[in-house]
Amino acid sequence: MTPVGRWARSIPSWQLTLGAALLVLGFLVAAQLAAQGPRVRYTTQERTPLIETATQLQAQQDELKGAILDLRSRIQEVEQVGQGSAVVVRQLNADLQDARIAAGLIPLTGTGIVIQLEDSLEPVAPDGNEGDYLVEARDLRAVVEELWIAGAEAISINAERITPTTAVIDVGPSILVNSSYIAGPYQVTALGPADLYSRLAAAPGFVDLIRARSQPFGIRVSFAEPDSVDLAAFAGTVTLRYARPLPSPTAVAPASSAP
Repeated sequence: MTPVGRWARSIPSWQLTLGAALLVLGFLVAAQLAAQGPRVRYTTQERTPLIETATQLQAQQDELKGAILDLRSRIQEVEQVGQGSAVVVRQLNADLQDARIAAGLIPLTGTGIVIQLEDSLEPVAPDGNEGDYLVEARDLRAVVEELWIAGAEAISINAERITPTTAVIDVGPSILVNSSYIAGPYQVTALGPADLYSRLAAAPGFVDLIRARSQPFGIRVSFAEPDSVDLAAFAGTVTLRYARPLPSPTAVAPASSAP
């Protein structure tokens, strides 16, 4: 055995084990340090671009948040305007409905009365006028006028709806209402409040009309107060061929005075 071998055999085994362990540990530490250098260099090189990217993304996010808040504000404004427009549209529709009712363009049903006028059955006096014993256009016009005064909301004569442009005139043996020739008996149907009959019966003008036409000439006047009355819509034209709107005073520019 060589001197080296004898020296190795003389070293205790635990010292050999400890030396091997320290050798392995040193190798691992050296390998870790060798790997740590590139990773540190990589992190140092990439830190600035990453910070810039994060800053840009944060700025874009802030812009998007601002855009979202702005859009929400605009949506609220549009909703508020839409609500106001809806109110205006509802009011316009209500006004249009009232105008159509006033023009007689919508059929109606409701409480009301029916007044029937018929020619007299009494003989004409020797010195009398035969026309006085017949229902005339003036009688119907007077009844319609008294009904309006009493609170009627819509009126028709023999199913012809009375409108602001309706004419009731005598044409030979018949009466022209709107563009229809009607003959007796004449039924004047009026839609209005539940007490329309009592209002009409207490009207001095209507009382005078009945006295003037029924008592001396025998014109027959009867009343009916059904549960409901039906009025058909006006079937004629509403176009005014010979009318034109007046210019608005605000649309006319004032004449400039000469210097």
